[in-house]
Amino acid sequence: MHGQLEREHHAHVLTPREREIVDLISVGLSNKEVGRQLDLQEGTVKVHLHNIYTKVGVANRTALALWRLHATPVSIWPMHAGAPLNSETWDSRSINVVVPFPAGGPSDVVARVVSEQMGSILGHSMVIENVGGAGGTIGSARVAAAPCDGYTLLAASMGSHVAAPVLTSNLKYDPLDFIPIGFTVQSPVVIVARKDFPANNLRQFVQYLKRNGDRVKQAHGGIGASSHMACLLFNAQASVKPNLVAYRGSAPALNDLIDGHIDFLCEQVVSVAPQIAAGTIKAYAIFCDDRLRTLPEVPTAKEAGIDCEMSIWAGVFAPNGTPRPIVDKLAVALDKSLDDPSVKAKVAELGGSIAPKSVRTPAKFNRFVNSEIIRWSPVLSAALASAGAPHGIPKHGRFLQLTK
Repeated sequence: MHGQLEREHHAHVLTPREREIVDLISVGLSNKEVGRQLDLQEGTVKVHLHNIYTKVGVANRTALALWRLHATPVSIWPMHAGAPLNSETWDSRSINVVVPFPAGGPSDVVARVVSEQMGSILGHSMVIENVGGAGGTIGSARVAAAPCDGYTLLAASMGSHVAAPVLTSNLKYDPLDFIPIGFTVQSPVVIVARKDFPANNLRQFVQYLKRNGDRVKQAHGGIGASSHMACLLFNAQASVKPNLVAYRGSAPALNDLIDGHIDFLCEQVVSVAPQIAAGTIKAYAIFCDDRLRTLPEVPTAKEAGIDCEMSIWAGVFAPNGTPRPIVDKLAVALDKSLDDPSVKAKVAELGGSIAPKSVRTPAKFNRFVNSEIIRWSPVLSAALASAGAPHGIPKHGRFLQLTK
């Protein structure tokens, strides 16, 4: 009894950061790996470990792991502090994949295609939960605050991690609240309008927008969504100022476009390719270098003299603090699912492309996200300025430094 009380006393003395380090050391991570997980220098981890050894009265990592095993009840050592889970003790419960947009949008479509195969590889049921609203930030904030146990993931996009930190005020999360699992799909942006819009090509379309200004209604999937980002980029490059109309996701915006309630939107090809092919909406240009094989009749923006190049990417993230063995197991399953021929075929049919294998790992995807933040933050701020809105990169526009 005395020993248990002493261990509980030591646990209370440890700081939250020290508890995180103890948990990661206890599942076998090296000092270097702990540093990568927690964004600390290896030397800083060593200093923390020395202090921890002194506080709990042990001499080495093995003794520390044994101490942690018997240390304290969950009420004193909470799960979110980085519980000592690993790939062996991680059971086959359902994994909740939060899509921060309504069903039917691009994030939802990609998440369902990938999750089905990923769940089969893992032996887990992958359950999609659509938590839409506020340009994807409500669902993203929910995952950021979820337990770090591997059972809650975020099917994120360029909007949640690059656009929202710049375009959304009072954001309830930071990109640093997540750890990357892997890069999934990328898809170029396409300009689409209601099928009876009075313009036959992109040049005529831009001229119409300049003549009619805010009488033309341009939809997007919510402030901070990737479609909002695409809208701002196109409007700045074309020097037009339509009336922006925010929706709770791209799917309802697309429905209103088909019904003729709005005039146009800028959206990922994976979201609108079937409607373009069916003729229920009209496509003017794609924001990429070359025409797509799936939509060969749609020209590029550059062909019409507008320098717009933009592909929206998607990826899978977990709450920061999720143990490395679980992150690695999820990453391997995701990578295998993206190599599956049926997944590749479904994504290609929608006009998207699987991320190259060279950038799929957590570390490489992390570097890619950082480069996208660097690339797009000033562009978005400038686009906001040209639209007459307040701009500037808020504190949330920081870099992910979870894995090197």
